[in-house]
Amino acid sequence: MSDRATKPAFLVDAYSDPVLVRIEGRADFHNSACLRDFIADMLRQGKKRFVIDFLQCTSMDSTFQGVLAEGALALRKNGGGGSLILVRLGPRNLELVRNMGLHRLMTVDAGDFPMNFNTCDTPLNCPDRTELENARLVLEAHENLVAADENNRAKFQDVLVFLKNRLEKH
Repeated sequence: MSDRATKPAFLVDAYSDPVLVRIEGRADFHNSACLRDFIADMLRQGKKRFVIDFLQCTSMDSTFQGVLAEGALALRKNGGGGSLILVRLGPRNLELVRNMGLHRLMTVDAGDFPMNFNTCDTPLNCPDRTELENARLVLEAHENLVAADENNRAKFQDVLVFLKNRLEKH
């Protein structure tokens, strides 16, 4: 079995407008950093429109959602005019997005979005990260969720305190 069939992946088309991202498998703290880096790189290149396809996304965690929030907040900070659209979300992923308040930061289209994602054929490289790098990513992602919706502070208060204490020791 190929590595791509067993490992979750983000497949992208960085040359389209909007920039297209297709999620295959689980989106979580193990692979979210490469998407965060990709979005930041696209923003540095002046790209402001993104569409993320969730059709093949089996599940996502709060760290991944925090990475999405970071992208949406960065678009707002850069003077607006950009968009982050989440498309073809299944019922569970749609519920998760709404529970975090992300639908207020970005456009969510849970229907059959009329766009072809076949050009998303470049996998993002997600190198292994150190435990400390992962802790920083998880902390920043959860801080982004709080920035996106203050109601998330109570949900993640213990996680935030734990990670801040852990990082201060290093």
